[in-house]
Amino acid sequence: MTYKTILTVLTSQDTAETPLSQAASMAGSFDGHTDVLCLGVDRTQTGYYYAGANAMVLQETMTRAKEDATALQSYADEYLKKAGVQFSTDAGIAQIADMGRHVARLARFSDLVVLGQPYGKGKGVEAEPVVEAALFEGRTPVLVVPDDAKPVGQPKTVLVAWNESIEAMTSIRKAMPFLTAADLVRIVVIDPPQHGPERSDPGGMLAQMLARQGVKCEIDVLSKTMPRVSDILIRHAADTDAGMIVMGAYGHSRFREAILGGATRNMLENATVPIFLAH
Repeated sequence: MTYKTILTVLTSQDTAETPLSQAASMAGSFDGHTDVLCLGVDRTQTGYYYAGANAMVLQETMTRAKEDATALQSYADEYLKKAGVQFSTDAGIAQIADMGRHVARLARFSDLVVLGQPYGKGKGVEAEPVVEAALFEGRTPVLVVPDDAKPVGQPKTVLVAWNESIEAMTSIRKAMPFLTAADLVRIVVIDPPQHGPERSDPGGMLAQMLARQGVKCEIDVLSKTMPRVSDILIRHAADTDAGMIVMGAYGHSRFREAILGGATRNMLENATVPIFLAH
């Protein structure tokens, strides 16, 4: 298994460089192909004319979104030509409520989706639905890259968050190309349950499974010394000089089909290294 089709989705030129540089770096490491979807966002209300609007206003909004998409595509073409990787770009427009369909369609045929951090200064309201669409509708692993993170093709040390959940195991299996190529994988278990199936050997069975794949592992059992698990993981990643965190993605059904759960959202808000997620 490897990542041959690497997708990124751009909705603003202001936030495009980070995911583009990371996707290009991954394509170089895995001899893969970078696909870029450049979306101009139409922010009018969905499905009907809002109060006071007329056809000319709506047409102007659509025209502006199309111009944004074309400019994004030109930027991506120029950037990836300089990077010297195989790539293709596509441009289109979408309303926020309909973005999931466009993202999921391409994500389903990709091995990995690389996206920028969905929260923070300068991020549009469309950033979170893009992440959700790739994870929950496209069922594709997503690598979320913090704004100030340097592009990494293959991290030397990878931190794996292990809590015995199906989501965590799914993410680990889909991250296997990173894990097998890393110099060290640190399996992090935080406050393992005293009565769980792994109570006598937290992380032991996972370490055995990975070792049989040729992965060099160490198990770090940590106490929950901070209120949020995400804070402990981020601090431990910094302490161990980890270049990536692998964890399961958790979602809750609300008004949309999926909304990122608390642990996942906290991690994405505060991450200092790329976060590999799968669901």
